[in-house]
Amino acid sequence: MSRPATSPGTRPTAPSTVSPAPASPGSGALSVAHGPASRENATTGVLTLFEDWARRTPNALAVIDGDRTWTYRQIDTAADEAVAVLRGRVGAGDLIGVCLDRSAALVVTAVAIARLGAVYLPLGPRPGERRIEAVTEDLDVTCLIGAPAVLPSRHRAAEHIALALPDGGANAAGPVVAAFAPSPPGALRAPREAFYAVLTSGSTGRPKAVVVAEPALGTLLDWYRAETGLAPGDRQSLLIGVAFDPHLLELWAGLTSGAALVPAPDDVRWDTGALTSWWREAAVSVAVAATPMVEPLLEQPWPHGLVLRHLVVGGDRMRRRPGADVTATVHNAYGPAEATVVTTTYAMRAADAGAEGPGAPPIGAPVPGVTVVVTGSDGRPVPRGEEGELRIGGSGLALGYVDPELTARRFTAPGGDLPGVDRLYRTGDRVRMRPDGTLEFLGRLDNQVKISGVRIEPAEVEAALERDPAVLGAVVTAPRGPDGAVRLMAHVRLSPGSSASGQALLTAVRAWLPEQAVPSAVRIVDAFPLDANGKVDRGELTREAAAPDTGDRAEVQDGATPGERIVLDAVRDLLARPATVLTDDFRMIGGTSIVAARLLTVIEQRSGVRLRAPEFLRQPDLRAVAALVDRRRESARGQGA
Repeated sequence: MSRPATSPGTRPTAPSTVSPAPASPGSGALSVAHGPASRENATTGVLTLFEDWARRTPNALAVIDGDRTWTYRQIDTAADEAVAVLRGRVGAGDLIGVCLDRSAALVVTAVAIARLGAVYLPLGPRPGERRIEAVTEDLDVTCLIGAPAVLPSRHRAAEHIALALPDGGANAAGPVVAAFAPSPPGALRAPREAFYAVLTSGSTGRPKAVVVAEPALGTLLDWYRAETGLAPGDRQSLLIGVAFDPHLLELWAGLTSGAALVPAPDDVRWDTGALTSWWREAAVSVAVAATPMVEPLLEQPWPHGLVLRHLVVGGDRMRRRPGADVTATVHNAYGPAEATVVTTTYAMRAADAGAEGPGAPPIGAPVPGVTVVVTGSDGRPVPRGEEGELRIGGSGLALGYVDPELTARRFTAPGGDLPGVDRLYRTGDRVRMRPDGTLEFLGRLDNQVKISGVRIEPAEVEAALERDPAVLGAVVTAPRGPDGAVRLMAHVRLSPGSSASGQALLTAVRAWLPEQAVPSAVRIVDAFPLDANGKVDRGELTREAAAPDTGDRAEVQDGATPGERIVLDAVRDLLARPATVLTDDFRMIGGTSIVAARLLTVIEQRSGVRLRAPEFLRQPDLRAVAALVDRRRESARGQGA
């Protein structure tokens, strides 16, 4: 368990970046690197650090949500009240599913669950009903916490206990309950030493749960506070989607440093312009963000007036370096949920701009407590400079999955002599280690892909599609579009006599999948191409999906307005869906938050009109979006006259 970077009330000096660690003695030039040792005799736990700040600085702000604020004392007291209500019903090792958005209510819930010794399982504010039903069938979830309307039917009809959580703020949920429903026989329990659990995509078509102990998170938080200097007076953004594990890093980084957490309104996650405006207005000093959201910012002049000094970016392959005008240190972070959020990082500062030339930055060196090994097919380290599979060991590893059989398959014994390392997690990622120990990310070794920073197993998406009786078979590919972004494409064979449309199938799978896993389009096919071994030729399907499609591009009517042409062309290009028409609803045809951010940028470039994410999302279809663009163009011309 890690010791805090500073004692409460003491601000650390700005630390230097962790440099790549050399190989262990006797390993020579093998691809093995160790992060700096974690602090010896560390005894202070994550929850204890928060309680220290609540005791020493009770009136300091812990959450700032627009014009609503909560102090450390108020968060502490509200958590105690929630504990009093749940005690006797919730105990050590119990999985608690949390269906709340970024808010003071979420922060209080996280603290209360930690005090009860239970396991925090973040599910997001609007989890798909079928997906959560599957989770609560597989896992022994003691209760779900959220607004009754977002809970699955079995929990809406179950026993409810009202929780007096803080209300108000941009993402307020309204009245919140703890809903208790019996777990089915055979449901899997989390180990008692687990601190939190997160869901990841599963190749069986059902999500799997990774469980992490408090010491692993504590060691990572120790590094984060030291690296960013996060301390009282700072503001840490609460920006990441609640269902994803970097959310744990954000939340507990703020609470263990005496800083204030600033929950982001949902619309800023759709719009890079809104995001930078929010950073400025909220005076955010340290932030975590997804790579697809940050990269467009690095293509433009860095916004003026930001106090942001550290930006930790991860979840997808970064292809751009920050320019010389970027005032924040940008950390390219890599790490699977199975290794507690962050495994390696590479810090980039304006003074270093251009030092290594153009191209994708590396994913860097291991953080404290982590060992990284690049292995061949035999599981043994390869020489530095050679490609191989990245395996991770050390104290940063998760306990494993709730399913012990799955844990045994993915967490294995080392294939060579690695002192102090008794387990290695196989990432399935292809990497290369430079002579200095820095890692370069090269891609995946299997079919798993990342969409908007979320790891997706195509098999899970296929299984969701095949739940529909109209679907005889489904194959999901991940072609790269003209803009370089990866998108999911579903290729579906229908059962004889069925006539389901692609849009209807997309609507149905939204109940089973997270937003990022919903395909951007469905292609109805008569048969799948086969390779020489008689297996589905996924490569050929990917090439077909990536090829320009001119045959079914719907014509734009002669009388179409400039706004209609701009919006239609932009959506068709970004979604690789040439048949898109003005009556389509953006989200129902595969639009996601990341694609929406790109769309708003493209519309501005082509029309000069800057739409805000909230007004864009309120529009019922693309024709209404185009009408907004036309009105703004006319208004701008009128003012110019």
